Amino acid sequence: MDSPTNTAANTPTTYFEHGTAADRWERARLFFDAKEYTTAAAILHALADETPDQLTPRLLLARAYYHSAQLSRAERELRAILERWPVEDYAQLMLGRTLERQGRADEARPHLRMAAAMAGEFPER
Repeated sequence: MDSPTNTAANTPTTYFEHGTAADRWERARLFFDAKEYTTAAAILHALADETPDQLTPRLLLARAYYHSAQLSRAERELRAILERWPVEDYAQLMLGRTLERQGRADEARPHLRMAAAMAGEFPER
């Protein structure tokens, strides 16, 4: 028996692509919570593309990339988030942490300072 195909792309569909956006969101969350970050990222990537105006799937996608050590992808996603939502303090923090993990502490520092300031954490003098 032939596998189902996605007629738009003419490629085989997988279990992860089935269902509504809400079904796929729930599935991605389950995989993320089970620490199956690569699988969660695969689901979230398509979902984020379908819903570019929604911040939450994009943030979870960036977190999935970060936790699965796909740091370049995490960085790209976080920069895209901050371009669209510049006051998103958690994305600032995550970008700083992502850059640190890549050994780029100097680049990370302004993002970490910005995240702390946005969260109301100011260094004592």
